Amino acid sequence: MSKSETEYRNGPMKIPTEFQAGRPTEPVLAFSDADSIVVEAPVQPQMSDDELLDGYSKTVTRVVEKVGPAVVNIRVHHANRERQHGSQSSGTGSGFVIAPDGFILTNSHVVHGAGRLEVTLADGRVFGASLVGEDPETDLAVIRINAPQLIHARLGDSSSIRVGQIAIAIGSPFGFHQTVTAGVVSALGRSMRSQSGRLIDNVIQTDAALNPGNSGGPLVNSRGEIIGVNTAIILPAQGICFAIAGSTAEFVAAWLIKEGRLRRSWIGVAGQNTPVHRRVARFHRLAVDHGVLVAGIEPGSPATRAGLREGDVIVAFGGDPVSGIDDLHRHLVAKVIGIPSSITLIRHTEKLDLVVTPEELAQDNQRN
Repeated sequence: MSKSETEYRNGPMKIPTEFQAGRPTEPVLAFSDADSIVVEAPVQPQMSDDELLDGYSKTVTRVVEKVGPAVVNIRVHHANRERQHGSQSSGTGSGFVIAPDGFILTNSHVVHGAGRLEVTLADGRVFGASLVGEDPETDLAVIRINAPQLIHARLGDSSSIRVGQIAIAIGSPFGFHQTVTAGVVSALGRSMRSQSGRLIDNVIQTDAALNPGNSGGPLVNSRGEIIGVNTAIILPAQGICFAIAGSTAEFVAAWLIKEGRLRRSWIGVAGQNTPVHRRVARFHRLAVDHGVLVAGIEPGSPATRAGLREGDVIVAFGGDPVSGIDDLHRHLVAKVIGIPSSITLIRHTEKLDLVVTPEELAQDNQRN
């Protein structure tokens, strides 16, 4: 009896496992050329302009219904101004509730130097407010009212937004409560100078109309997520407005609620941007052709202890290139406080690597 007949009588022949993996798990239908049928894809009817506009309107309406109840009007009374006749000067701004127990996020320039703060909620209730903390470096501040179980909004992920998507601004321009404007995100990654002189990174540019009083209000996407905090406009221009990115606002707000301020570091130098000679940059293979010229050093500062001298040009910090004062500011954050960090500089034509230990920056002192 042959081997194949023996296998047939004893049962079906087993297929080796190395071949089993290639077997199809589901049946596959085969068609001949005669059986093939060409089916045209259904044509989707185009939406009319009216339908598109109606969809846009519904989107804006839905966003306002979701976020609007959390937006507040802030009235600021400055007791130290215009006191000749015993009067007080006042101004208005916007903000929005970020926690049900009364924490409100707004701009630093709205509440800075306020003698008294007054918050009007979307439902018309009025509360006195106290300043929790502010960070002029990012133009953000947190205030608080004594009111429980408030409708609040959440900051969304601003890294996911794209140029051209819908942007909706809600605020109280000129004291008009719950004013809504809509536009698009015009640009991302802008930089803006704060009142303290530091550079604010990752700023959103939008053409949603903003006016005085919109400052501190939310910039919202089509899903009702807050992607930014409206902060500035360019007065001579039309439709060029800026907002602090939501990711920045979330980080800063958390620190302000926790400690009342945002910790930063300093090394104790006065500097200015300066070019590095091309021959020096090529010889030392520098990644930058500009640096920070050390114009002055504070006695007893970390820079003094590290051995920096006037006339040195800082070109790197912590191994990262430094092409100007703004780059140096970006590195002097809380995480480097008390941490020995490498600093690369050009002294005359020589390249030196020193070690500096940044210290915490005093809140009332703006130093490099």
